[in-house]
Amino acid sequence: MTTDHVVVIGGGPGGYEAALVAAQLGAAVTVVDSDGLGGSAVLTDCVPSKTLIATAEVMTEVAGASELGVALTSSGGDPATSLRVDLARVNDRVRRLAAEQSADIARRLERDGVRVIRGRGRLVAPDRIEVTDADGARQVLEADAVLLATGASPRTLPTAQPDGERILTWEQVYDLSEAPEHLIVVGSGVTGAEFASAYLALGIEVTLVSSRDRVLPGEDADASAVLEDVAVRKGMNVLSRSRMESVVRDGDTVTVTLTDGRTVTGSHCILALGSVPNTSDLGLEEAGVEVDEGGFIAVDKVSRTSARGVYAAGDCTGVLMLASVAGMQGRIAMWHFLGDAVTPLDLKKVSSNVFTAPEIATVGWSQQAVDAGEIEAESVLLPLAGNPRAKMQGVSDGFVKLFCRPSTGIVVGGVVVGPRASELIHPVAIAVGESLSVDQLAQVFTVYPSVSGSVAEAARRLHRV
Repeated sequence: MTTDHVVVIGGGPGGYEAALVAAQLGAAVTVVDSDGLGGSAVLTDCVPSKTLIATAEVMTEVAGASELGVALTSSGGDPATSLRVDLARVNDRVRRLAAEQSADIARRLERDGVRVIRGRGRLVAPDRIEVTDADGARQVLEADAVLLATGASPRTLPTAQPDGERILTWEQVYDLSEAPEHLIVVGSGVTGAEFASAYLALGIEVTLVSSRDRVLPGEDADASAVLEDVAVRKGMNVLSRSRMESVVRDGDTVTVTLTDGRTVTGSHCILALGSVPNTSDLGLEEAGVEVDEGGFIAVDKVSRTSARGVYAAGDCTGVLMLASVAGMQGRIAMWHFLGDAVTPLDLKKVSSNVFTAPEIATVGWSQQAVDAGEIEAESVLLPLAGNPRAKMQGVSDGFVKLFCRPSTGIVVGGVVVGPRASELIHPVAIAVGESLSVDQLAQVFTVYPSVSGSVAEAARRLHRV
């Protein structure tokens, strides 16, 4: 019996999750990695940013402690007048946790018999990969299947070039040793909103430059309205319908010029302008792998590319730039190639979260799709302000929203806005994934008092008579 050989190019979630599945199913697996196991998700994106945000969450909770009857005092017993964050220590912890997580992945791959080669891989044919190491030495690997999981990088513009000190991409913020005096965040998508919210909570003056009429234009409109209201109330300066023309640095000052001629001056600027796929110099054209106009690798729902035996997963496909989706794409690819049971990727069952304050979690069909007539659904929005547990915790902003089919009551989507929304979305995701009805969701016991009780209450309000 011949053992299949799988070569994975890229060690991020799409790559290492695929490698683990392939090894589990008996394949000989080689991972070619150039940037560090875990990829940007672990080293420069998800793990670092959410670690930073965890510190911001503590600051938010402490700032609201007085409402719960907690008084902060100095060592002399006098009332504390301010909170301060040591950004150098925060970033040291961020980098340490990222490195530890990368090392954990390396140990797991080694334990499961996956070979890891440090170097850059490119296709010379659908079944042949050339690997070049840091010294320029080359070797060619032959494979029965190849998975491309090369990720994406921060998008920049000729008029807005990062210098790694004052003008930063989201990968460079963890090198800051001192807190910015005034941070300008350009871009109000998920990345921009998360960093703006986090640094605001850390006590830093923040201006958010948004080219759209609202923050988080791709998210639920009710949810983004809550977030923007909270952010402005806490002191964020949000410039809506303001498109960036250029960003320049002069010493310790950064100036953002808008297309209408206005300027915004601060000490630092984060560019959150989207991502570009890492697909150049991969030998894609020679191997017959098709890409779209943006350079993203075209894949079907089982992660196949246009070249036989070549799969792709993660941000380089542009399908949905989430670590969870990358991992699932990689697993699906290996299940498919190695003949295991596989279900094609269904984006309507993907839950996602924006780690702002408050958090915004979503799954399934959206309000925008319902309003556009893409699906017929009924909905209910239940504010958290009426939830007893939320009242105890001093939470007044946020809501639970559910969507269900009018005829059957099947839950087809949901939105949760509030603290730890990333945890609260899970019962809704189960309902969507398993096609449960609102009555089935409502009839499951919840703890009293609990914020999750609002999920059951929203389901009860959609009861089919």
